[in-house]
Amino acid sequence: MATFELYRRSTIGMCLTETLDELVSNGTLTPEHAIQVLVQFDKSMAEALETHVKSKVTIKGHLHTYRFCDNVWTFLLQNAQFKNEDSLETVSRVKIVACDSKLLNQ
Repeated sequence: MATFELYRRSTIGMCLTETLDELVSNGTLTPEHAIQVLVQFDKSMAEALETHVKSKVTIKGHLHTYRFCDNVWTFLLQNAQFKNEDSLETVSRVKIVACDSKLLNQ
C-alpha cells in the first residue's frame, strides 16, 4: 500500500508521532500498531480534506524550484500570494507538496 507522509509534518502529525513513539518505547503499543495508526492518519486527513474543504484558493508567485519524484510534486515559491473570495495573503517563501489522493487507496 502506498502511503504519503504529507500530514506528518503538521503540528497534529508531529504530536501524534511523538505520542506513538512514547507509547512504543514504554511497551504500551507495538511498532506495527503505531505504523497502522500513522497510515490511518494519512488516509483520514486526505479524506477529510477531500470531503470537507470546499473553498478555492488562487496562488501566484515566483516559482523557484519544482520537482516530480515518485508521483509527488514539490513546488518552492517565493513572494507567493494566496487569494480566496475575501482575503489576500502574501508569504515570502512557501513549499507545496502535492500528490494524487487516489494513490493512497492502492
